Amino acid sequence: MGIAVLAVVVRTSAQVPVVIQPGAPGKPSKELSPSERPKAVASRHTPGDTKFMQGMIGHHAQAVEMVELLKTRTEREDMRLLGLRIEVSQNDEIKMMKGWLEARGEPLPGEHAHHMPGGLMPGMLTEAEMAKLRAAKGAAFDRLFLDAMIRHHGGALIMVEELRSSKGAMQEAEIADFASHVDADQRMEILRMNTMLKGLKK
Repeated sequence: MGIAVLAVVVRTSAQVPVVIQPGAPGKPSKELSPSERPKAVASRHTPGDTKFMQGMIGHHAQAVEMVELLKTRTEREDMRLLGLRIEVSQNDEIKMMKGWLEARGEPLPGEHAHHMPGGLMPGMLTEAEMAKLRAAKGAAFDRLFLDAMIRHHGGALIMVEELRSSKGAMQEAEIADFASHVDADQRMEILRMNTMLKGLKK
């Protein structure tokens, strides 16, 4: 019966780690040569995973721009609370997605990439639509905002579905958990915003 390999780094010499494999019962430990050391498991992320994270950063960034308008254009406290929740959660997720990309040596999208031609992900507003939102105030703004954010969230759901259909994607637990979270969170907020919108139209 073979002995399981348990390699432990115990010291460094000239910045080169020394790896020790514990011996079987009653046998001495063994210092492993570089060729004998266990190889690190390669990252299992795919181009589809990377594309999702890069695109979702821009998607979230526009949502943060949209909720910033709530601070000066709505008169409703429930709208401000909705905006605060979206702002906090999406800023936190942007940081997480940037960290995910950096840890895997993948490029980060530019800060204004979503403003560039071809930078709009599903559900995102065009510059003309953003300008119309900026120009509105009061109840008219609230209706425009909710309509736009419902569509924006729906775009995120499309992006999750595209990720799921991408070959080999979502093998890493981190991205699988995040995509599932985005799906559940956006669906819940769409339901909440539809309820708020119906109340405004009465």
